[in-house]
Amino acid sequence: MHAFNYHRPSKVNDAAALAAKGEAKILAGGQSLVQAMKLRLASPSDIVDLGTIKELSGIKVDAKAVVIGAMTRHAEVAGSAEVKKAIPALAALAGMIGDRQVRNMGTLGGSLANSDPAADYPAAVLGLGATITTTKGTHAADKFFKGLYETALMPGEIITSVSFPVPKRAAYTKFKNPASRFAIVGVFVADMGNGVRVAVTGAGPCVLRLAEMEKALAGKFAPESVAGLKIKPDGLNTDLHASAEYRAHLITVMARRAVEAALK
Repeated sequence: MHAFNYHRPSKVNDAAALAAKGEAKILAGGQSLVQAMKLRLASPSDIVDLGTIKELSGIKVDAKAVVIGAMTRHAEVAGSAEVKKAIPALAALAGMIGDRQVRNMGTLGGSLANSDPAADYPAAVLGLGATITTTKGTHAADKFFKGLYETALMPGEIITSVSFPVPKRAAYTKFKNPASRFAIVGVFVADMGNGVRVAVTGAGPCVLRLAEMEKALAGKFAPESVAGLKIKPDGLNTDLHASAEYRAHLITVMARRAVEAALK
């Protein structure tokens, strides 16, 4: 790990100003950045730790949306009675992330800003059509994830909160790597009342939606609507864990299971 300057601001504006300088990186839990620094895959000149900015944490729930602060830990979301009542699928997803240590250190904002192709939270954000609020404005979920570890965030732009619309029903299922618990394929299905959204993580360079499945489920929200759909492996990931063809097969399996879970 290379030497760096460490900053721990108490206000969002101060953090944004520091993050915009040089080769600075934001620390929002450290579950990805610290590991990259240890391997010297990342060598920031400055680290801006958001851990003491209280306004970035917290959960607010009303009849239409669940708003979660960017520095809210996964464990807090998983254990929130309010989230469990409003969007049970979101609480369940948070409870599937990593292990207990990861859930108590990792944050919503950190996960989204990193945009790991196998992360769980992007599936919920895209699957529910959430809105990401930052220090520079807002981003619709459909325009936020750009590619492998790439988002619409500009240099110095910090995620402050995420607003998740409350669906009629939703569920998330994943086929996980047994060691890391990252998603080899994870599928989030949401019946929004006025339409259906299906988001897939782990399969491609970043989280993606499946229009074919959304159309089928809009006609009839039932497992059989997606059980027979064949997903093309074109553009999907192949690595030591699974081939693109296997991931394509898993998408259909996980989507069917997600619909079954949403109907319970």
